Formats: sequence, structure tokens, C-alpha cells
Amino acid sequence: MNQFDHLKDDDTGDNEDPAANREGKSDSSAVNNHNNNGRRKAISPGAGEHPLQYNYTFWYFRRTPSRPANTQSYEQNIRQIGTVASVEQFWKLYSHLVRPGDLIGHSDFHIFKEGIKPMWEDEANKNGGKWIIRLRKGLASRFWENIILAMLGEQFMVGEEICGVVVSIRFQEDILSIWNKTANDQVTTSRIRDTLRRVLNLPPNTIMEYKTHNDSLKDNSSFRNTKITL
Repeated sequence: MNQFDHLKDDDTGDNEDPAANREGKSDSSAVNNHNNNGRRKAISPGAGEHPLQYNYTFWYFRRTPSRPANTQSYEQNIRQIGTVASVEQFWKLYSHLVRPGDLIGHSDFHIFKEGIKPMWEDEANKNGGKWIIRLRKGLASRFWENIILAMLGEQFMVGEEICGVVVSIRFQEDILSIWNKTANDQVTTSRIRDTLRRVLNLPPNTIMEYKTHNDSLKDNSSFRNTKITL
């Protein structure tokens, strides 16, 4: 994690996005100028940059509450922001994004390994699931940054199991989740859970929930009917 902290650009500041605030950008501009969904060239670390173990892609999704959620509308409305291959590229892109705590309505930020879509049906996700942590309002920005740095810094120590992380902004609560490839591997899912507790410094009595993507497909829900563990 230290490599990420000391390589922050000097102008990134804290968890606020000064440029977005100065220009009065709302959550609809959360992706700033990085939402071009055209053909992209391969992303690689620049000269002298610190490479990540995997390339990661940022995504953004916002749903209009009055519209019913379904797979087709989700896939049509999720927007790819950009891909990073180094620590320096990560901070450059991340520092231009609106912080989760400043989003309104029904919005999601995703960071997934390049080539994996943040969808239950994706080949890398279909046999997996996710750990879910429900947060009271006001905590999302700090917890989101901590879980990203843990993932990019390979702190979970579960090989290639981690697919990505998501922060979901809702009206009454915010939700943090981390997706892994193999839902029925209890050793791996337990290690991910324990690492989450450590890197997020969660209290011992924090309720954590797990849900397989297969169950999500069955009930068309990300966060209902989960398995709860302490």
C-alpha cells in the first residue's frame, strides 16, 4: 500500500475532487472526459512508472429509479471510464473522479481487471460471488479508496480470484462489495473476508454478507437474500 501513497500526484489532494467542485460537476459528470467508448489502444505502463500486477478498468453506472432494472438496460447504460496499468496512471485517473460520497441517487463505481465486465454473466464472474458490506452514509469515500488500494496492492493473497470491487450509492445506505471467481471455494472466500476486515479496520461485530452471482441471476438482485456472517 505504501507504494500507492507515496506516488500520489501532488495535486490530488484529499478525498475531494477540486476540479469537479470548481466546475460544479454533478454525478452525471462523474466520468469527466474519460467516457469515450470507442476503440482503445492497449494500455501499458509509461517509462519509469510502477506497473500494476494487472491492468484495471474503471466503470460507472447510474440508474433512473423510475425505470425497472434489467440486464439489457444495465449493459447499455454502464459506461467505461478508462484503464490503468501503473500506480501513476491510477492516481491520475482516480484524482479526476467524483468521490462516491459526493454522488447522489442510484449510482455505482466499479474497478475490475481489464477484460472482465462488471456483470454476473461474464465468463470470469459466472461461477463466483461477492462479499457485501453495508455502510452508513458518509463513509463510502474513505472505505472505497481503502479497498481499491488493497486490491491493486495484491493484499488479498488469493491468486487470480479477485475480479473487482464496487461501491454502490443508495438513498438510505452505501454498499461496498468485492467480487471473486469461485463462490464454492470456502478457503478463498474466508481469506477474502478476513482480509477485508483487516484492511478496512472493521469492528469485530461487523455484519458481512455473501451472495453468489448465480443467486443474483435467479432473483435479479445484487443485495437481497444474502448469506449473513459475523
